[in-house]
Parts: sequence; C-alpha cells; structure tokens
Amino acid sequence: MNDAFESEEVLFRKLNKTEKDDEFIAIESRTFMQSVKKDFFNNKRAVVGLIILIVVVLFAIFGPMLCPYSYDAQNITFRNASPGAAHWFGTDKMGRDIFVRILFGARISLSVGFMAAIINVLIGTIYGGIAGYVGGKVDMVMMRFVDIIYSVPSLLYIVLIMLWLGAGITSIMLGISITCWIDMARIVRQEVKSLKEQEFTTAAFVLGASPRRILIKHLLINAMGPIIVTVTLMVPQAIFTEAWLSFLGIGISAPMASWGTLANAARDVIQVYPLQTVYPLVAICVTIISFNFVGEGLEESLDPKRRR
Repeated sequence: MNDAFESEEVLFRKLNKTEKDDEFIAIESRTFMQSVKKDFFNNKRAVVGLIILIVVVLFAIFGPMLCPYSYDAQNITFRNASPGAAHWFGTDKMGRDIFVRILFGARISLSVGFMAAIINVLIGTIYGGIAGYVGGKVDMVMMRFVDIIYSVPSLLYIVLIMLWLGAGITSIMLGISITCWIDMARIVRQEVKSLKEQEFTTAAFVLGASPRRILIKHLLINAMGPIIVTVTLMVPQAIFTEAWLSFLGIGISAPMASWGTLANAARDVIQVYPLQTVYPLVAICVTIISFNFVGEGLEESLDPKRRR
C-alpha cells in the first residue's frame, strides 16, 4: 500500500512555479489586418515605395500653390534657362518654369491614374462578381462579350474617343477605362468561382442569406486581396498610357502640362538641353516603380501563401 502511494506521488508530483512555464509559448494575438500591416511594413521596398508615393502626392497637391510661378506663365527673356536659384529645373523654350510644370503634371498624371483605377475597379468588380457567382450560360455570354471588347486594340478606342470628344483628361480616362477593367473582371470572376465552393458560402446560403448579400458580404470581401493588388498595378499602367499618348501628341493639349506632354515638348531640344527631357522621364519612372513596390508588398502581405 505504501509502495502504491509513493508511485502515485511520483506520477502526480506538484510542479513548482518555475516548471509551470517550461512549455509556455508566447504568441502575439493579431487580427488579419494587423498581420497585413506588420508584413507590409517589414518589406523595405514596399515602405520605400509608399514613402515616395506620399511625397509625390503631397508635392502634386501643395507644390504649385507654394511656387511663385504659374505652370502656364511665359517669360520669353528667360527661354531655356539653366537650373538655378530662381528656376530649380530651369525653363523651357517658352520661358515657363519646368519645376512648376513637373509638379502640375503630377496632378494630371496621378489624377488620370487614380480615376481610371477607380472606374475600372468598380466596373470590373461588379461585372466579374456577377459572372462568377451566377455561372452557367450567363457567365459564358458575359465572358464572350469581354473577349469581343478585348479583341480590339485599346489604342483604337482611345483615338476614336478623342476624335469624338476631343483631346483632354476626360477622353483619356474614358478611353483607358473601356478595356482596362477586363483584367479586373477576369480576376474577380476567378476568385468568386473559387470562393463560392467554400463551406462558409454554403453555410450562408443555408442560413437564408440572399444572393446579393452572399456576393457582397462574403465573396467580394474575401477577394479584396487580389482586387487591391490589381488596383495598385492599374494606376501605373494608366499613368504610363497617358504619358505615352501625350508624348505622341494625341493626349493632353497645351498649355496643360502632364509628364508625357513635357517629355514631348522637350523632344525638340533634346540634343541641346537634354535635362528638359530627363525631368519628366525620371518622374514617370520613379512613380511607376514605387507603385510596383507597393503592389508587390501588398501581394505578399494579403496572400498568406506568400508571406515570409
């Protein structure tokens, strides 16, 4: 009897205070958004890209207000002036301050990029969500319509709209938005088709949720990761398209200044004053690369499979 009691005492020995914490593992409790935020800010390139974009946006908003010159003010006596204290980036062939025009061009280029992205995400999300959720013949007809639109080059749409409405920001945004939403629609459709087969969708249907609530509250919400990443890549694409059209001379009309317009205007004097071409090209490249860095960081943060 004593032997049994002693063996039981060995098996059930009371732990002291130090032994209680031997197998304790401290895990920080974080929500999904907290995890995304931490992973994003751990990505140095994404943080650098975000900082650059914030600086560019702030300069575009407040820069022209603080400068003593106007983007369209001409001074023929100071044509093609070199960079200096009065004109940081010099002046162009019409005597206009290039630094102010770069800042004002940022307004136009970023406005085109953001507005085109907003229009595209609205159309693409709604269209792709309906096609993916309904499926069947509706999905087939809707996607064949997408294929028909995609078969025509986007440049043709843009040129036709400009001939109809004239060159301007509205024409460029409308022309870009005609075809750019197709990629968004395809991505959302694929995500919705995959998510609607999951258990939480079936549970929502069994509980009596309407198709509209299931699509918006359950499917599209869970597809926000790819949607956000695609939007961050749409903005630089729209900026580049606008700059390319303006560089060809079929975009923003003078005296309005976008980065593409500035590069086109400096093309005539590139051999004599090459810096006038360098400034807008550097602005375009830095902005596009920054958006790509931010998009890469968001893609890794929002996708659990790609998290480090």
